[in-house]
Amino acid sequence: MSEQTPKKILVLHYTQSGQLSDVLQSITAPLSANPQFELTFANIKPVHSYPFPWPFLTFFDTFPETVYDEPHAIEPIEPALVEQSFDLIILAYQVWFLSPSQPVTAFLQSPAAAQLLHNKPVITVIACRNMWLMAQEKMKAHLQKLGARLIDNIVLTDPAHSALTFFSTPMWVLTGNKGPYFNGLIPKAGVSDEDIQAAARFGQAIAEQLPSRADDDTRPMLGGCGAVSVNPRLIPSERVALRSFRLWGSLLRFLGKPGQPLRRAVLVFYIIFLITLILTVVPITALIIRALTPLIQTKINQQRAYFAAPSGEANH
Repeated sequence: MSEQTPKKILVLHYTQSGQLSDVLQSITAPLSANPQFELTFANIKPVHSYPFPWPFLTFFDTFPETVYDEPHAIEPIEPALVEQSFDLIILAYQVWFLSPSQPVTAFLQSPAAAQLLHNKPVITVIACRNMWLMAQEKMKAHLQKLGARLIDNIVLTDPAHSALTFFSTPMWVLTGNKGPYFNGLIPKAGVSDEDIQAAARFGQAIAEQLPSRADDDTRPMLGGCGAVSVNPRLIPSERVALRSFRLWGSLLRFLGKPGQPLRRAVLVFYIIFLITLILTVVPITALIIRALTPLIQTKINQQRAYFAAPSGEANH
């Protein structure tokens, strides 16, 4: 009996801090060690690198083009890679302003994505603070337009309380220091080392199923693995925040390109507005949802199942 041809897997990502690379290394470790798979890793590279840590105003001045899917250009994906046909695509991304990061959006709009992803099974991987639902909705729309088949989604988030990550995550982004802060009162920012190590279970599940999987199989491979956890209290908050981003983003784009003085002046006003929104509307909305939960539990369960798809949550 002849040996089975190895399944070809393409792993695409863009990261600034390196956290997403660590997540992918954990997920793909069981696959890399298995001769049944041939892995190709490709970094998405902006033509002009984004800074990390970010200067304060530069970071916020990025949001209008991010939420309106107007990214800066990326380097072309190698033609030799684009010409290949892969059995599985793993696409990992950061969340910027409730949207996929600009480099990943630029890739999704490229001819290379149209060729690589068309009619291919895709697993998305997200590592972020805690708000990823609207970003994944945009990712779904891009993949559908490309004719790709989203079969699974893996999400790893900061395990600390939202009130603590509201401080630690911006400090990490703006200074490069993950913490911990104040003698450990505020824990280190980012996905925990334990959760990153535990992500190897996703690679193991893929390794067990992909070799015998039919090319046209659209079923998830990570059901029951706890690939995502949906916080229903964040659903209305994300929707409010995204509407705010789009409204103010439209105004800022009208005022000029990133870095222009008038746009920067209005941006400062918006940052004050945004912080006020986060400190008032978001917690009030969460309290209202908590109070109404017994009355709208069926709707909450429906929303939770929708956003958890296709992989689904573990039992909760």
